[in-house]
Amino acid sequence: MAKVSNILARKGHDTISIAPTTSVYQALELMADKNIGALVVKKGENYLGIITERDYSRKVILKGKHSSDTTVEEIMSTDLPHISPEDSVEHCMELMSDKNIRYLPVFINLQLAGIISISDVVKETILQQKETISHLQDYIHSNG
Repeated sequence: MAKVSNILARKGHDTISIAPTTSVYQALELMADKNIGALVVKKGENYLGIITERDYSRKVILKGKHSSDTTVEEIMSTDLPHISPEDSVEHCMELMSDKNIRYLPVFINLQLAGIISISDVVKETILQQKETISHLQDYIHSNG
């Protein structure tokens, strides 16, 4: 069974973070520059939450606010479930589906260890399926 640790081993533990007092516009620029859809929000080394493109579209644009006048802390998601490297990919899929979210912070002993996205979960699932197919093909060919 695939675990979050498999995803982190493949993609790494590094996260791109931003301060809570940063403007949403600057956050969007950083996301565009890095070609990512979310940033970890930290004050010093302390995890505060995650800001996503979805936060921007729903909490700035649709509310008539301006991204240059709104800070990250005003719109960031702070109530995301925390997962650990030992959690299964299936568990993550269930959480993401049930809560309609696309990102999960990964923690080890209350320390942020990374972030995984729905895309990471899909990639890991596909890799596991390919591995299973390969094992089955090897089994079939060795017994044929």
